[in-house]
Amino acid sequence: MNRVYIKTYGCQMNERDSEAVAAMLRGKGYSIVDNEQEADVVLLNTCSVRDQAEQKAIGKAGHLAKRKRKDPNFIIGVMGCMAQNRGSELLDRLPDLDLIIGTQKFHRVPDHLSNLIATMQGQGPRPHSIVDLEEEADSQNTIKSHTSDTLQVTAFVSIMQGCNMKCSYCIVPKTRGAERARPMGEIITEIKELAANGTREVTLLGQIVNQYGIREFPFVDQKSPFVQLLEKVHEIEGIDRIRFTSPHPVGFKDDLIECYGRLPKLVEYLHFPMQSGSNRILKAMRRPYSIEKFREIIGKLRTVRPDMYISTDIIVGFPGETEADFELTRRHFEEIGFDMAYLFKYSVRPDTTAEPLGDPVTKEQKEERNQILLDILAKQSLARNETLIGTVEHVLFEGPAKKGDNMFLGRTPGNRVVLVKASRRLIGQIVPVRFNRATASTLFGELVLEGVEAEPKQSVSTTV
Repeated sequence: MNRVYIKTYGCQMNERDSEAVAAMLRGKGYSIVDNEQEADVVLLNTCSVRDQAEQKAIGKAGHLAKRKRKDPNFIIGVMGCMAQNRGSELLDRLPDLDLIIGTQKFHRVPDHLSNLIATMQGQGPRPHSIVDLEEEADSQNTIKSHTSDTLQVTAFVSIMQGCNMKCSYCIVPKTRGAERARPMGEIITEIKELAANGTREVTLLGQIVNQYGIREFPFVDQKSPFVQLLEKVHEIEGIDRIRFTSPHPVGFKDDLIECYGRLPKLVEYLHFPMQSGSNRILKAMRRPYSIEKFREIIGKLRTVRPDMYISTDIIVGFPGETEADFELTRRHFEEIGFDMAYLFKYSVRPDTTAEPLGDPVTKEQKEERNQILLDILAKQSLARNETLIGTVEHVLFEGPAKKGDNMFLGRTPGNRVVLVKASRRLIGQIVPVRFNRATASTLFGELVLEGVEAEPKQSVSTTV
């Protein structure tokens, strides 16, 4: 009864939460398996950002319930944002659920599972489903465990929880609560431990990551707490690359922009959500910036780092979005020249301020607008990748590719996926690669030096 499979839906913060739960379970003697058919326990870590994500998780839980009816000792748990959003009402639709865990109670999963298993083995009365959704003080400090039995070349590090923004389409403030920052010293200790175990790259995570500690910690020498944190991470020996996600235009000040010119470990990549190119729609979304301000920040970034790679988020079909509004989004999307984007078709989320507006933009209109942006993105991404053919960049190798004999996957500092024929000894190493072929999503290349085993572990900063 100790084999656990965790399936994760949604964002990088959910991935990090799942990893922390897995590490905590291992510490309690549980085995984490890669195949749900081998598991005694299946945990679904869920997302509520879009209705489609919730429906996928509900459908999966319903499918697992069929197995439970044949094996009453099989345990099904739902964690994360959908659990927090829907709460006990999930039991009306999915009465076979054993465990419903909210976003501030991930660290309680091992104890809840142990209690469930003990009762199934006759060590107490069989409980009803466990529902644990209450807020908990200092819950932001509990997502700090990492796996120690395998090399983590790259690692996510949660630096805060929650969000104080009130975007009209977004359910996250309800599911994740208010902003709460972790102490800087604890974050640095966590990253030092990762570095000691071979991690070369960290991604700092927060719902509005550049708002880290803005209310808890003071500015020092006109530097925000987030910039102070970046400086401290930059000093950690063994960490060669630093990323963060996701920032907000609010709070993206000159002190942060200047970091790209003076912190070489801070890579030339930024995920920067635009959401819309229409000021009218941005206002309706309760996004407190104009498209002109958004573009001004990007202009400053590219002045400091001309080789910046920038990705974004766009929502098409927000209530009231006209063809003229979408044309503004299309124009700015194309002119900015994003290298990657997450494109979303608007869906109504309960308990948001946009919910009363309904969903007046038709499915067909959303599909058409979404496809227009996808086509632009494919063209732009391919063009950017093709400029790299014949050049050499330092690539951090993460592991074997999913397909191809002796093919290994790595990433450039600009977050471009690279596939190279190599050997396992390169995993966790930063090595020079010359690119000889490109698609819109992937670069292909060859090692510059035959038999190279590793570059010296030092700060890496390259330009295109």
